[in-house]
Amino acid sequence: MKTTFISREKNDVKFSMEFTAEEFDNAQIKAYQAAKNQFEIPGFRKGKAPRSIIEKHYGEGIFFEDAIDELFKENYVKALAELDLEVIDSPAAEFTQLKKGEGFTATITVACFPIVEVKDYKGVEIEKVVNEVKDEDVENEIKSMQKRNARMVIVERPAQDGDTVLFDYAGFVGEEQFEGGTAQKQELVLGSGMFIPGFEEQLIGVSAGEKKDVVVTFPEEYHAPELAGKEAVFHCEVHEVKEEQLPELDDEFAKDVSEFDTLEELKTSTRERLESYAKAGAESQMKDAALGKVVEANEVEVPRIMVEDEIDRMMQELDQQLRYQGMNLDMYLGYMQKDAAGFREEVREDAEKSVKTRLILNGIVEAEKFEVSAEEVEEELKVMAIQYQMTADKVRELIGEDNLKYLEKDIKTKKAVDFIYDNAVIK
Repeated sequence: MKTTFISREKNDVKFSMEFTAEEFDNAQIKAYQAAKNQFEIPGFRKGKAPRSIIEKHYGEGIFFEDAIDELFKENYVKALAELDLEVIDSPAAEFTQLKKGEGFTATITVACFPIVEVKDYKGVEIEKVVNEVKDEDVENEIKSMQKRNARMVIVERPAQDGDTVLFDYAGFVGEEQFEGGTAQKQELVLGSGMFIPGFEEQLIGVSAGEKKDVVVTFPEEYHAPELAGKEAVFHCEVHEVKEEQLPELDDEFAKDVSEFDTLEELKTSTRERLESYAKAGAESQMKDAALGKVVEANEVEVPRIMVEDEIDRMMQELDQQLRYQGMNLDMYLGYMQKDAAGFREEVREDAEKSVKTRLILNGIVEAEKFEVSAEEVEEELKVMAIQYQMTADKVRELIGEDNLKYLEKDIKTKKAVDFIYDNAVIK
């Protein structure tokens, strides 16, 4: 196949894909092999008629359409990569006359990612952001480390707020035991708010081996309609009461949880780490502010199809997040008393802003002619490898060599954001 760029008018790009007679004939052979079992020709068992007989019976162009589909499936994406085109819509194609034993040319017209001329992206004025790390921030971080290294100990006393109880329960509405309201050896942290409001407080003061009837009223908006607003009794039996015991904050603690020998060294290291995070966070805030000002300063015609695609992406992402929580988008919309069309309109403004931002950053990439080196790609792969806990080679393999151009595009986009920030005026 030979690919030739023809023209670009605004977002519409025209190019040609030229196929030889051999390529066209090979595609027809594949089409015949795939479809021959569908033809019944007198004198031949089904699926056994030669290609020439089928073509004589139905016309020589019987396999042209499937052959063209096969050639496009194999070569269209390659042509886009060769011409470095990012399309935003389905292509339209015109063909030269198709004849058996001859090649043909397809002239493609397709809408591509718009290239916008961005103004006022240098010298943007932004406010300096300083995220200060206070002593209490360091103390809270040390306390979090202390809590993560706590151990649970069984105690012989009545349960207190914050204790963990191991218990059985069976829930009844009236005389009827309801589905999903029964469990054995269930762990519950009292005060965590994991159970129905009013439930956990009633287990405070209960000791191991004791039974307790817990009376609660389900919220009016409870997800199970048959229980919403109804009073229920849970027959509970506590097996264990456990309290959280925190380690002492001393030098031994520092040795156990870190590479440091003293608590003071651990605190110093913790402060340095928090200050590094704070500095990175402040820089990120300023980058967002600078980019926001550039977006505000530029009027961009955003293609509707790009907005619809972005809304599709947002909905798919939300659906994936909900599935991790045991739900899906349809369930969520039902719970929120919304439909998909209404939700799409709710997020449309955010989608338009997201697309506009991408167009502006792409315009800066084009204007500044940013390039990406092999070393920069390798560094990005190493960062991803740490994030996903695998080797850089494995990340490269999963992405695939053909898709590395998308990674390069991400790197260029980051360069555009950094360029705006590096050229900003920070007050």
